[in-house]
Amino acid sequence: MKNMTIETTNFPQERFLERDLSWLSFNERVLDLAQDPNLPILERARFLAIFAGNLDEFFKVRIAGSKRRIEAGIAVRSVSGMLPRELLTAVLSESYRLQQKHSAIFEREIRPILEENEIKIVRWNQLSEDERKSLGTLFIEKIFPVLTPLAVDPAHPFPYISGLSLNLAIVINNPKNDSELFARVKVPPTFPRLLNSQGQRFVPLEDVISAHLDLLFPGMEIVQHHAFRVTRNEDVEVEEDDAENLLDALERELTRRKFGAVVRLEVEENIDEHVLELLVEELEASESEVFRLPGLLDLRGLNDIYNLNRDDLKFAKFIPRTNPQLATVETASAPDVFEALKNRDILLHHPYDSFSTSVQRFLEQASTDSKVLAIKQTLYRTSGDSPIVNSLIEAAHNGKQVLAIVEIKARFDEQANISWARKLEQAGVHVVYGMVGLKTHAKLSLVIRQENDKIRRYGHLGTGNYNPKTARGYEDLGLLTADPFITNDIAYLFNLLSGYSINEEYDKLLVAPHSVRDGLIKRIKREIQNSKLGKTSGIRIKCNSIVDEKTIDALYEASSYGVKVDLVIRGMCALKPEVPGLSENITVRSILGRFLEHSRIYEFANDGNTEVWIGSADLMHRNLDRRVEALVQLEDKEHISYLSALLDLYLSNETSHWSLDCDSKWIRQAFDRSGNPLQDAQEQLIKRKSLRGLD
Repeated sequence: MKNMTIETTNFPQERFLERDLSWLSFNERVLDLAQDPNLPILERARFLAIFAGNLDEFFKVRIAGSKRRIEAGIAVRSVSGMLPRELLTAVLSESYRLQQKHSAIFEREIRPILEENEIKIVRWNQLSEDERKSLGTLFIEKIFPVLTPLAVDPAHPFPYISGLSLNLAIVINNPKNDSELFARVKVPPTFPRLLNSQGQRFVPLEDVISAHLDLLFPGMEIVQHHAFRVTRNEDVEVEEDDAENLLDALERELTRRKFGAVVRLEVEENIDEHVLELLVEELEASESEVFRLPGLLDLRGLNDIYNLNRDDLKFAKFIPRTNPQLATVETASAPDVFEALKNRDILLHHPYDSFSTSVQRFLEQASTDSKVLAIKQTLYRTSGDSPIVNSLIEAAHNGKQVLAIVEIKARFDEQANISWARKLEQAGVHVVYGMVGLKTHAKLSLVIRQENDKIRRYGHLGTGNYNPKTARGYEDLGLLTADPFITNDIAYLFNLLSGYSINEEYDKLLVAPHSVRDGLIKRIKREIQNSKLGKTSGIRIKCNSIVDEKTIDALYEASSYGVKVDLVIRGMCALKPEVPGLSENITVRSILGRFLEHSRIYEFANDGNTEVWIGSADLMHRNLDRRVEALVQLEDKEHISYLSALLDLYLSNETSHWSLDCDSKWIRQAFDRSGNPLQDAQEQLIKRKSLRGLD
């Protein structure tokens, strides 16, 4: 054991992994699930679709950001030691490798097994005559009217190609003068990517359009056609000077997003070289941004297959249950949340605990309860027809004071959040857009209630969004509480978000950007001190990503003093575990499955008096420096015991997982030494219903 703090500045390029490459490793773990023969085939197909959607977003934001830095002439090395151009080259190369692998898994593994189960994805030349006639009628009646063929010649400039749109590049011959022409047809996104031809037979939409190009170009000879797809920079930046007119400024930026620079051009493997040259030139794509892919482009369309009514090829259905502490106070129709909270705080674990009968019910009850005076709520992302938003509107209609902190800059949900903000304002809700320069990512709800001659506050603080749809597929934690210290802290935080406050001190919360990083590092240092004194020490963290250098360095220091550190990281990890002289006592593993692991847990051994925090913050710069985040300390011993047991499950050697080794490679541990499958953590939780003794 060392007797001094690590001098991390002595090796600045050796102790961190590159975050973008780490993210690509995470997405490859999603591909691992698509290859898992123990999973139902439609679930494997869905993981292929998830991989494709993940990579699209990565290109729209991270690749776009790398290109911007290069174009701006920034030549500063990243914390991993890579220059922007080196990083872009590495990331594009790795992305291309993964997309090739993705296509191969679909063609060689998933497609054949789907066919074995009578689900076929066929091309136009494989259709029967009856199928062609049926699809031909569909084309004439519904598809043809929305198509717009666009010629490219001196009188017709090369058309704008929207981001993530599927297109056909078409070469046409005019028989009158034997001249060759070029045209483009956009595959309309208003139709399913894969059209149901007959029963469980599907045909790509572009095949149906390609078979009828003669109707789009009458009298012309169709020489060749090829599918292609473009990804553009879609990251939105709103200048600080526009803060006073944030909605208008953001809407202008959303319009500009449509015209962002090209960051990827996906084409069919057999595309004609001259056609490709034209696309590359007109779209201003570089050679490294061209992805030649075998088979179908845009495999997000596999979601169309997943939606088939084939429960035999999916995970067994799971119905969330009402939390047992709420079930004991259930009325004829729904739980009485306020009555339950008079007895004790309630720890929620979604999706195992029902979101609708807990958080959603909390706000529904508050909106109609005559004793409720006011409701305060943060909204980062929510669902289309949101019952949360409807409850806030209902509360306003019922004369209650309602405050909504709407984060309209939530990436790719900006337009939806603008719509919700205006709908709330029209209903009389006080809508605030957070703080200048910061995104409001904290998950908070506060209800103020008149009870006899006293005012009592009830609150909720969670790790996930107030979104009933994602709450069924995301693993998250939440705390419903009437604890006066916690609810007082939440009230202070809402005052900070809606007004002016310099308060940075809270009794039971850590709040970014002021105290989350410092608060966690302070507790890491305490574990170091405990280890020095021979006391019980240890740190266990579960979060989505860890890339913050200051926190990582604190964990390296803890490792050097013998503190055992166990990390469960779903996505990006810039920390190098188990490196001699740096991180011998740190392990990193990743858990993926049918639910998106999304909760954040920070546990400290604290000399036997275990301290646990949950909340919205990951260990990333954006969370710790550029967002309003909140972590809450749990006090109830049963809650602490529950989360400790949950971490035990995730960290058990009997649980399937991926481990990050000292060579920065993720290795899957799915079988024991006898070749038997290890237990799936999520399936174990489903079987138990929860760790709290439900049958």
